[in-house]
Amino acid sequence: MHSKLKHILVKHGWLMTSCTIAFLVSLPILAVVYLAIFPEENAWPHLIDTVLPTYLKNTAILMLGVGSLSLLVGTGAAWLVSMYNFPGKKILSWGLLLPFAVPAYVIAYVYTDLLEFAGPVQSALRDIMGWTSSQDYWFPSIRSMGGAIIMMSLVLYPYIYMLARAAFLEQSVSLYRVSRSLGSSPFNFFIRVSLPIARPALAVGLSLVLMETLNDFGTVDYFAVRTLTAGLYDTWLNMGNLGGAAQIAVLMVFVVVVLIFLERYSRRKQKQYHSRNQGDPIPTTELTGLRGYLASFLILLPILLGFIVPFCILSKYAYENFSVSWDDQFLSYALNSFGLAATAAIITLILGIILTYTKRLNSKPSTDLMVGISSLGYAIPGAVLAIGIIIPFAAFDNLVDGWMREYFNFSTGLILSGTAFAIILSYSVRFLAVASGSVESSLSKVTPNMDMAARSLGHTQLQTLIKIHLPIIRKSALTGMLVVFVDCLKELPATLILRPFNFETLATQVYQFASDELIEQSALSALVIVLVGIIPIILLDKSINRKPHSSTR
Repeated sequence: MHSKLKHILVKHGWLMTSCTIAFLVSLPILAVVYLAIFPEENAWPHLIDTVLPTYLKNTAILMLGVGSLSLLVGTGAAWLVSMYNFPGKKILSWGLLLPFAVPAYVIAYVYTDLLEFAGPVQSALRDIMGWTSSQDYWFPSIRSMGGAIIMMSLVLYPYIYMLARAAFLEQSVSLYRVSRSLGSSPFNFFIRVSLPIARPALAVGLSLVLMETLNDFGTVDYFAVRTLTAGLYDTWLNMGNLGGAAQIAVLMVFVVVVLIFLERYSRRKQKQYHSRNQGDPIPTTELTGLRGYLASFLILLPILLGFIVPFCILSKYAYENFSVSWDDQFLSYALNSFGLAATAAIITLILGIILTYTKRLNSKPSTDLMVGISSLGYAIPGAVLAIGIIIPFAAFDNLVDGWMREYFNFSTGLILSGTAFAIILSYSVRFLAVASGSVESSLSKVTPNMDMAARSLGHTQLQTLIKIHLPIIRKSALTGMLVVFVDCLKELPATLILRPFNFETLATQVYQFASDELIEQSALSALVIVLVGIIPIILLDKSINRKPHSSTR
């Protein structure tokens, strides 16, 4: 009986563990839905009559603007880099990923400080032109809907760029030759052949951009653009209505579901096959003279605006205020950030390995569904996850505290809510898909023959994973963990909601100082976030460049 029970546990242990992970990931969403349906005070009619239409309108405009601009910049840059040679192409193609390291709220703070009325740009214009007040001239307001669209597009277009570039590099040279032999120009080939083939990759990149736009809080809050995310904070923290915040959160989840559905629907009948000889890449066209320099300038522009300018300004501020910024408080914030991010990265890696290995051992639709549920967190905005975590945690804390007060006349206070554990859980749920995706992409390339050979030698499933699979997938797993680490370091919405009292991270410190118009004093923290964010960019570029390089004709 004991051996039979042990056999059952071994056989179903991976599946039971994965079911538990899927439940924990879905729990915040279920909690939000429950509170939205059964709020203590139903604010939904009031929200509909007052602020909700504005939230929806602003969110739609912001997502449409950021999506369109990111698609234009990302796709255009990917096509130029993939199909043409021009001065500085090698370093510029890598540089196009650098804005990915800059959080949207950081670039918003930097450009506001640079372009506002008292900033150096307008001050210089007044000195040169002899203007004395804002009534003497017109200057576009950076803190506006248009400013938010531009700021967010500058740092989100790399999602589309890296996927589009990989898709263009993978396309068949035969299609290119047939198209050119029929008299098609490079532009016509791009419009009629390359874009339709790359559409699935573009759709995935665009959906990621839109979900990150929906998740943003720091930029829209600073620019006073009232989106659904900003409305969620306002309803909960300013109005004190958690039920109303949960109802807005459910609406945000609905928007995410619609985005995912549209992305899948757009490529429902498409099947992609790779027919290209890996040693015969699509030839590139040499751009010389004015055309070459124009292409270089067009590629340099998003790098200049999205990375070089904010990096230089942050470096200047950090250098000037280093003696003030570098203190015990900064070190404490950095330790908090790195500790939370490292812990969450390790947890997501372990959970990702469990999920992907379970899928490998039990290749069934139910297992695929469970793994898919576990990956939902990445699509859910951080503010929504924070609401979903705080609801069950607060209920548990109140239950335990009430029980201890009644029987022992002792208050336990906050056990789970308002602790670092809550932040780590939100990070783990949100970025689990990143870690599991990296592990799965590598593990899927390991032949099943290795599993059978290990089992024939008497190894258990766990021993096979530890001794055979982990050494093989080590690099991809560590890359995924590093990407999660950087994402956690930049995460702002969930951290702001779930952090304990008097607990700050580098991201929240930047937000607090920028909100008080003191970006110079938080420049060192912002610079650290940006510098750490460059590390996975190097790895991403290497991953893309594993594709064969184009040849010149």
